[in-house]
Amino acid sequence: MTDRKDLPPAAQRALAEAEARRKAMTEVERPLEHGGPQGPEPVRYGDWEKKGLAIDF
Repeated sequence: MTDRKDLPPAAQRALAEAEARRKAMTEVERPLEHGGPQGPEPVRYGDWEKKGLAIDF
């Protein structure tokens, strides 16, 4: 990785702003799902699986 002092001032500012945004981000709290699927997220591979049947979106 390059040393940040070698970068132009605009690039240093952009990196500092990006780092500040990452620190400010928090994990989104999602409401509990009632009656949803058990186990891992069923759409993790781009298709939905229920009772062994996979359906593409």
